[in-house]
Amino acid sequence: MSNHEGQTIIYLIRRTPLETRLFPELSDDDKGEENVVAKSQLQAGAILAKRYAIQEVVGLGGMGSVYRARDMHFPNVTKLVAVKEMINSAPDPLVRETIVQNFEREANLLATLHHPSIPKIYDYFTLESRSYLVLEFIHGKDMEAVINETNGFLPEEQVLTWAIDLCDVLDYLHKHQPDPIIFRDMKPSNVMINSNGDVMLVDFGIAKAFQSGIKGTMIGTEGYSPPEQYRGEATQAADIYSLGATLHHALTRRDPRLEPPFSFAERPIRRINPAVSPELETIVNQALEYEPANRFKSASEMRDALTSVARKTGMLVRMGPKTGPIKSEGIKPLWKFKCEDEIRGTPAIHQGTLYIGCYDHNLYALDASEGKFQWKYPTDGGIVSRPIIVDGNIIVGSEDKRLHVVSSRSGKVVWTYYTDGPVRSSPSIAEGHIFFGSDDNHLHAVNLNTGRMAWRFESADAIRSTPFVMSEMVYFGCESGDYYAINFRGEMKWRFRSKRAVTASTVGTGQAIYFTSVDGTLYALDPRNGWVIWRFRLGKSSISTPCIADDLIVVGSADGFIYAVEAKNSKEAWRFRTEHQVNGSPVLYKDSIYCGSVDGSLYCLEYRTGRLRWKFGTEGAITGTPLVFDDVVYIGSTDHHIYALLA
Repeated sequence: MSNHEGQTIIYLIRRTPLETRLFPELSDDDKGEENVVAKSQLQAGAILAKRYAIQEVVGLGGMGSVYRARDMHFPNVTKLVAVKEMINSAPDPLVRETIVQNFEREANLLATLHHPSIPKIYDYFTLESRSYLVLEFIHGKDMEAVINETNGFLPEEQVLTWAIDLCDVLDYLHKHQPDPIIFRDMKPSNVMINSNGDVMLVDFGIAKAFQSGIKGTMIGTEGYSPPEQYRGEATQAADIYSLGATLHHALTRRDPRLEPPFSFAERPIRRINPAVSPELETIVNQALEYEPANRFKSASEMRDALTSVARKTGMLVRMGPKTGPIKSEGIKPLWKFKCEDEIRGTPAIHQGTLYIGCYDHNLYALDASEGKFQWKYPTDGGIVSRPIIVDGNIIVGSEDKRLHVVSSRSGKVVWTYYTDGPVRSSPSIAEGHIFFGSDDNHLHAVNLNTGRMAWRFESADAIRSTPFVMSEMVYFGCESGDYYAINFRGEMKWRFRSKRAVTASTVGTGQAIYFTSVDGTLYALDPRNGWVIWRFRLGKSSISTPCIADDLIVVGSADGFIYAVEAKNSKEAWRFRTEHQVNGSPVLYKDSIYCGSVDGSLYCLEYRTGRLRWKFGTEGAITGTPLVFDDVVYIGSTDHHIYALLA
């Protein structure tokens, strides 16, 4: 139900007359009972469970209300939650028990789901005859309201964006372990569009675990449900059909609940809305096939088809920021900690402690949850190397020409290893050895337990990239542009030459390894022999380490862009412009790319489209790589601060 004054919607509870006629299991009781519910609503100011302060009603139905409330466990901030109420007034004890079990089933189901497009569940409790779900509060409107309030047709780019995101969340549900989940009620009123323009799938009241070969209740929504769902058969293909119906509604503004069932073919999309591309119409039509076998085989297959259309038609480049405000101002960090000089490197986290080096020559240990200082370990040079944690010890390089091994408990030195040049390379661990480069033109292999050199390999110039270890091989580049593959005995297997320095580190799979060069090229090489699979020309030089995001390679460049390139054929999928050089490296977390820029901002982008979700500004350049752990992103800045932000 919509709150028209605040433009905020949480859940739609009331069913339409058409839904009531066809699917009585879904229907609310008559208006008389709904009036009873309205009279028994909690009033503003009421406190539930000594924790949730009710502010106002934002939804109403036959079984209860949905409230906006403030969580009083956070007195220093205003944390809003949605409180979904179920009033159990059934006179029959067995019916009452069944109602409670169904409500508990929704709570238990939501507790197992962790996806950015699914509201988080915070609490569940029962007070006398009422049960309550406490959920993430969603600021925004549902898709049905957006459709109805739009003059003319929605832009195809917008609908395509929503479609890709909805395929992603359905793919997550359908691959849920141990049992796949069928949503069973995809429709515009169950899709929230939040203030960032992201989709949120709501109302899991009739979602259920899929059991092959077992028929269930005839349940769903008339117009959006496929033919087999009328027979009690709900599979992954049913959700794909309902998504197709939802997209048809969004593109044509023709509500399928007001039309004869399964009559979409009589209302071709492009006949109603000629601005829709033939490619998108074809995808929606396939999703709406009468026979399940003729639809997309999976939500991920439909998502890939939609993404391909976006690339082919150029819409992926045109999409840009989503409708609605992008969060850039007013984002408050969970905490920030000030060091004595610039932070140019990348943090690491272990057992609740964050470790990061600084150009004030110190390695810091901070409490990851609150940013409180625990200890610092002094070296004699700036630290840009990323720490790694092994067996209770922190290993990090310093520009004082040494590799330092420090106890994580006490912050005291365990041992150090000397090189003949500054150590700006971050260490890697494999087979009981530490591999790292130095400006002394050598890759060093050091015994993890004794700190003694096992061997060292001489390269043509300083090694500042982090060694990449895969299949008993070590891959790294150096400042001359030479790129090496050596085995665990320090023997070179092959060598490749780029035109300029290879400062960035390598990522890869068994099929290809990827790295950038100051010559302005992103390379894909065969890891077995160093042969070039493809080259992608960036706008300028790059010292950014690539990130693998499914079938995309994402990387930054000195031209100010973050690029996404298709791994199979090196075609550009999208690019995002920042306001300065992108010397830092992107990371993937869930469905987002996080990457800093010399413009001082940390950017959060949707990884398939490159659309901006939010950005956070610091007072200095960001040259390190973000660390994302347990839904928190940590990043250092040359403004001397380390920041912790909600991912």
